[in-house]
Amino acid sequence: MKKARYLFPQDYMADPAANVFNGKVFIYPSHDWDSGAAEDDDGGHFEMKDYHVLSIEDVENGETTDHGVILALEDIPWAGRQLWDNDVVEKDGKYYLIYCAKDKTDVFHLGVAVADKPEGPFKPQGDPIRGSYSIDPCAFKDDDGSIYVYFGGIWGGQLQRYKNNKALPNEHLPEGGEDALPSRVAKMTDDVLQFAEAPRPVFVVDDNGEPLKANNPYRFFEASWMHKYQGKYYFTYSTGDTHFLCYAIGDNPYGPFTFKGVLLDPVVGWTTHHSVCQYKGKWYLFHHDCVPSDGVTWLRSLKVAELHYNEDGTIQKVISD
Repeated sequence: MKKARYLFPQDYMADPAANVFNGKVFIYPSHDWDSGAAEDDDGGHFEMKDYHVLSIEDVENGETTDHGVILALEDIPWAGRQLWDNDVVEKDGKYYLIYCAKDKTDVFHLGVAVADKPEGPFKPQGDPIRGSYSIDPCAFKDDDGSIYVYFGGIWGGQLQRYKNNKALPNEHLPEGGEDALPSRVAKMTDDVLQFAEAPRPVFVVDDNGEPLKANNPYRFFEASWMHKYQGKYYFTYSTGDTHFLCYAIGDNPYGPFTFKGVLLDPVVGWTTHHSVCQYKGKWYLFHHDCVPSDGVTWLRSLKVAELHYNEDGTIQKVISD
């Protein structure tokens, strides 16, 4: 694959979470549509109301199959609106969709829905995950079978409303030389329905071990993803308003993760979400842009590009165009 290509031009999809199940790549995106909501910094115009799942057997050249709606907003008892990013993890033959949505008071939480096959349909739990907040879950299954959920996003993602896992009376968004707001991670219970521990901060640090600052253009903003390569943990993320995809490397699932560089320069559109997976001996970066919608930031389209590692474990920058 010489450059990124579009995967599913029939519809607007975004935030692709790619996983390999049963010999296929299954992509769990958010499903964009134009609700007519006014554009604002809190993401009120991203009014997604259902999830689909796509599958593909030949990432290089093959066709992408849409398996239809796997979970809809009206099926979730606690949710009010805005089904944003999601991910799926398998355990003991069951598939667990970890997603985010605003409750009926417009507070974001994470939820879990369960299915017997990766194509769904998924049945949601009656309540959100206890102690959950913010957006953009990534469900990572380590080699020992432990499952960790990474999450968090600022501005519309509401991460600035919390400190030490408790809601603040007034939100605080760090500025200047303050430490940047970190993502969060929590190990899941054996049944993959709840956090097994209080969420921990995920620190991205420089070569001296110092957390990146709020004024660093490569600090965390949203879209956490975790993958493992040659025994190392790769934390990848979006810088949000500076529009980069970056990566950092650590020795365990909790970090800290040392910043290593940019995976993808800004694409057309405001947000830059992604996932990374290995399939048939190759590594791929799944992401999106807004070129097919002529730059409408809430109407995004899925793309994929091959990912290449250097001998020292660093990653070569992907060219999306």
